[in-house]
Amino acid sequence: MSKVSLELVPRDEAALREELAQTKKYEGKIDLINVPDLLRLPVRSWEGAAIAGETFPAVPHIRAMDIDITKPLPMADYLREHAIREVLVIEGDAPQNMAHTVYPTESIDVIRKFREEMPEIRVFAGIDQYRGSMRQEDYRIRRKLQAGAVGFFTQPFFDRRFLAMYADMLEGIEVYWGLSPVTSQRSESYWETKNQVVFPKDFEPTLAWSIAFARDVLAEARAKGEHVYLMPIRTGIDEYLGGIFAEG
Repeated sequence: MSKVSLELVPRDEAALREELAQTKKYEGKIDLINVPDLLRLPVRSWEGAAIAGETFPAVPHIRAMDIDITKPLPMADYLREHAIREVLVIEGDAPQNMAHTVYPTESIDVIRKFREEMPEIRVFAGIDQYRGSMRQEDYRIRRKLQAGAVGFFTQPFFDRRFLAMYADMLEGIEVYWGLSPVTSQRSESYWETKNQVVFPKDFEPTLAWSIAFARDVLAEARAKGEHVYLMPIRTGIDEYLGGIFAEG
């Protein structure tokens, strides 16, 4: 069955609850909430997932570099207490505040640690289709599967042909295909510079283009029983979801 996940950034509890209230109108179209873990914010991802879990199933992001592999998982009791059944393990970005302790832990280490310490948790992993060659990323994917990952969430795609190549490579694996709006020249430049994205010839940095692209990908995903991961970065939830799920 095809599913749609929506990413909501937990800026604070009040803001998250407000966005969840907006999302509530899309119940039946949105199946779960992804909650990233941003150290500059007061709400950790598992805390945000507990709040989101009052309305939708929620998946907190777990930063590998925050985990000391010599000690038990620090959020284990919290996850169990709040009946959080799925997590997404990512590498994580280095903190801006170097007072925050990080470790040389890789996502594969944490996936394996969840399998050993919390086998009841379904662990997803990330795919970054822009950090290297497809062959290199495929190797990382296979290692994460061996470690115990049950599926993947990707970085946003902007090109149907590139997505189709990954879909062929990952056939039979549970994947949430990432989509995100790019609505300005500045945002386009960010993706090109920071993530090495090559946009297709017909790309336009407008909300209309992003919505049309998301509608096309979502329609194909539903036809194939595949999943989609919506990330409305710097875009209002109603603006983005209202366009994607509009009838006709």
